Amino acid sequence: MAMFISHSSADTEDLGARLGPLARSGLVIALSGDLGAGKTRFVTGLARGLLIPGRVHSPTFTLVNEYAGGRLPLFHLDLYRLETRDQILSAGIEEFLEPAGVSVIEWAERWFGDDAPAGNVRQVRIEILSETERKITYDDFGA
Repeated sequence: MAMFISHSSADTEDLGARLGPLARSGLVIALSGDLGAGKTRFVTGLARGLLIPGRVHSPTFTLVNEYAGGRLPLFHLDLYRLETRDQILSAGIEEFLEPAGVSVIEWAERWFGDDAPAGNVRQVRIEILSETERKITYDDFGA
């Protein structure tokens, strides 16, 4: 895993933007981190790196936001309101494990546990170090 220290929300977004061009269709990003860690900021940058126009919004209340118009479609899922694996499975979102584009799943540990499955899934973990600093560890997007 690679590691990056972010010193601001702009840094977190910029990392996502740098990884966006490396993303290939079928990629699933299992994104984890506490509330306020910067998960949606990372996705905002990823969308920018995928050349997606418009603003990215947290899908906390809608479960899935879909963004088109870029190099690849982006499916942004937020599992925060789903507490168990059974609730997640009954939501019928398995299709996002093999996307025709890129899926980013916030709170992915609620679905996968501590280790996301191999294959097309890459992990990104954001850890709060201080009010402004974040430690971001991530799998190689090119593998």
